[in-house]
Amino acid sequence: MRGIGTIVNVLAVLVGGGIGMLLKNGLKQRYQEILDQALGVTVIFIGAAGAMKGMLVISGNTLETAGTMRLIASMVLGALIGEWINIERWMERFGEWLKRTVKGKNEPRFVEGFVTASLVICVGAMAIVGAIQDGLLGDPSLLYAKAILDGVIVLVFASAYGKGALFSAIPVGILQGSVTVCAGFLEPLLNDAVISDLSFVGSVLIFCVGINLCFGKRFRVGNMLPALLIAGLIRLFPL
Repeated sequence: MRGIGTIVNVLAVLVGGGIGMLLKNGLKQRYQEILDQALGVTVIFIGAAGAMKGMLVISGNTLETAGTMRLIASMVLGALIGEWINIERWMERFGEWLKRTVKGKNEPRFVEGFVTASLVICVGAMAIVGAIQDGLLGDPSLLYAKAILDGVIVLVFASAYGKGALFSAIPVGILQGSVTVCAGFLEPLLNDAVISDLSFVGSVLIFCVGINLCFGKRFRVGNMLPALLIAGLIRLFPL
């Protein structure tokens, strides 16, 4: 059944988040703080590894950089567009609405957990490519792999931030479900070069999320999300 990959992904996020909530209730404050730090460092290295994979190429016996100008253009233009729309503020407002709806007023980090977990598990090529494979070929295998990763990630987020992290299942379902439905239109556009740049720029955004986790909010990562769209457009319509 087409779309089953996204359904499994959403369920994995909910299950992982539920287990994380059980752990959180038994954790002292100092353990929650060390989880924050460990999670932040892990996300930084995940982002850095993906970014370096996109930037460093072997040429003969030397290591060279590639894609620097595409990265600069994508991030600068994307950040300007995102700041104009103020995407992160809309995400926070949605998180506040969820908090009121589910009576989460006793969860001081509800919105932070929702926004941060959503950014980590939605930004990346696996979500797009996996949803297209599911929609076009009926092959959910990549989304199954992503579901396992997301379940573990949200488990840790929920244990540190609370129930807000569980609701990252909503943007995952909307994003991947929409891509699966529109797969026939998107598939011709997503060649290997476009997917590579999506992963490259997405990894830079994940790195920024890790910095925020470790050192407090330094980057408005939500407002940088249009960089993914710009990266794809630059590849499709090079000057």
